[in-house]
Amino acid sequence: MQLLITLIGLLALLALAMALKIVKQYEKGVLFRLGRLAGTRAPGLRTIIPVVDVLHRVSLRIVTMPIQSQGIITRDNVSVDVSAVAYFRVVDAVKSVVAIENVHAATNQIAQTTLRKVVGQHTLDETLSGTDRINLDIREILDVATAEWGVEVTLVELKDIQLPDSMKRAMAGQAEAERDKRAKIINAEGESLAAAALGDASDTMMAHPLALQLRNLQSLVEIGVDKNTTVVFPAPLMSTIGELGSFLSRESAAAAAEPTPVDFAKPGRKPAPNNRPGAVPHPA
Repeated sequence: MQLLITLIGLLALLALAMALKIVKQYEKGVLFRLGRLAGTRAPGLRTIIPVVDVLHRVSLRIVTMPIQSQGIITRDNVSVDVSAVAYFRVVDAVKSVVAIENVHAATNQIAQTTLRKVVGQHTLDETLSGTDRINLDIREILDVATAEWGVEVTLVELKDIQLPDSMKRAMAGQAEAERDKRAKIINAEGESLAAAALGDASDTMMAHPLALQLRNLQSLVEIGVDKNTTVVFPAPLMSTIGELGSFLSRESAAAAAEPTPVDFAKPGRKPAPNNRPGAVPHPA
């Protein structure tokens, strides 16, 4: 008798344990009674009828789902390997249990096929530069396809794009050529601006000849900053120095050839004797 009471107590405890279910805050319970849908259960401690009821707990949190790398041929016949990541969550717990067997596996498979379909409709340049548009297209297609399963796709991002080695070399050559083109254009624009500035400077120096001499002197000052320098005089400066030397020489010769004047008004000064024949001597 005691054994029977103990057995009944154990069965009662087992039935109670089977009847009590805990639904977590981020979950929602879907209850089936005798195989028929009996509604949902909110988070908390819930009771069910053992053996008769079956409670499926569905997580409502956002799921991070990596989309494995896919070998895709773009519209311009370039083979690329593209991988992505998708974020989705269950918004209707009943549909996610009733409408499909395994919502996670189904979402993963349709994400792979959608990725292949969308990327294949774009060229390589569009795939590399228009990732935002591709991400939006994939998300919209997945959102429509998974709506019947009670799933909402919140975000899709392309994670990696692998190119063939030959295509990498070709793109590197193209980028290098583009950089060389920009460098040559910038250099040509600089030369054009410099030539225009030099033309304006030459016009100014022609209008003001002294400006050229001042510029020559400034160049000499800049060259003479270093102690061990070789000064090269520009031709205009050398001609100016030569002309100045010629002028000084002429002035010195003229000063030496001019006679010294005699002042007869000073007392004690006698006139120079006149030795010419027939000349009359000047009285003292």
